[in-house]
Amino acid sequence: MWEKAHALALTVYKASAAFPSLERFGMTAQIRRAAASIPANLAEGCGRQSDRELGRYVAIAMGSASELEYHLLLSRDLGYLSAVMHDELAARVVEVKRMLTGLGQRLRQNDRSNARVRRSSVEDGRQVELSAES
Repeated sequence: MWEKAHALALTVYKASAAFPSLERFGMTAQIRRAAASIPANLAEGCGRQSDRELGRYVAIAMGSASELEYHLLLSRDLGYLSAVMHDELAARVVEVKRMLTGLGQRLRQNDRSNARVRRSSVEDGRQVELSAES
């Protein structure tokens, strides 16, 4: 998933290079920031200590993907992106969003399962936490 998000960001950077120079600090910066935020948040989330934390970064990446969808539409409507390029990039964003949705759902299911299974037990006179991961 990260590789697809990274490839999408690279393509967005290339496509936005042709945007008008007056948009350098406007639309060009916004669309690039949103595109780069998706793989960056996935990478940061993978470096965290728990599935719950990863899930938070997956949700942030999803927000950035939704933002990118809008910026692509706006760029097309402003004439900065061709309809063909917009459609290609939008389809890739939808693919990444589907993957993010699936990962987010699995992480939430794991979190709910672990919460139901966790319990304390005494073993050999010491407290032991049991969970689905044990």
